[in-house]
Amino acid sequence: MRVKCNKKGIVKASKIIKNGGIVVFPTDTVYGIGCNPYNKEAIQRIYKIKSREISKSLPILAFSKDVAVKIVEFDRYSEKIAEKIWPGPLTLILKLTDEKLKASLNVIDKIAIRVPKHQCTLELLKKCNYIIGTSANISGTGPFRNPQECYQNIHDFDLFLDGGTITSEGESTIIEFIEGKLKIHREGVLTRKEILKML
Repeated sequence: MRVKCNKKGIVKASKIIKNGGIVVFPTDTVYGIGCNPYNKEAIQRIYKIKSREISKSLPILAFSKDVAVKIVEFDRYSEKIAEKIWPGPLTLILKLTDEKLKASLNVIDKIAIRVPKHQCTLELLKKCNYIIGTSANISGTGPFRNPQECYQNIHDFDLFLDGGTITSEGESTIIEFIEGKLKIHREGVLTRKEILKML
């Protein structure tokens, strides 16, 4: 099913996520695919759809930093950066504190989390708080910004939330602070220089 990213579409998408379904949706960087992060079966479906290795954990999207703080622990550097950039193209790797999520995501210690700067995604997150938010593509291939291309190449989802073509410079930058030192796991839209300027 393919619906427009409007009020009606968002209500449909949130119901599907709450009922254990899989939704493809636009973000500020690329088209994403997600589900309820507490639903183990839905998570396994995403791994299958993406042909992703189980050893690679899936990132989470949160509605806001205040919502994120309920499941992860911020160090002072991550907190400073999140306050300046979120919502935006920055993914932080933080200590996961939610035991139920550790079980459903099969994670012992840390997860990647971000707050996306996209009205449609934020409206969806307003209803769900958290969703798995990985790029809607087969692992090892490039992400999609064009809804038609994404729709034709990704299969076995329950709902496609069409937000039109995404105009972004690329993927989010993934960072982690280890004993106060910045480690960049993937340089995306934000550069090391820009991040360091904010500390």
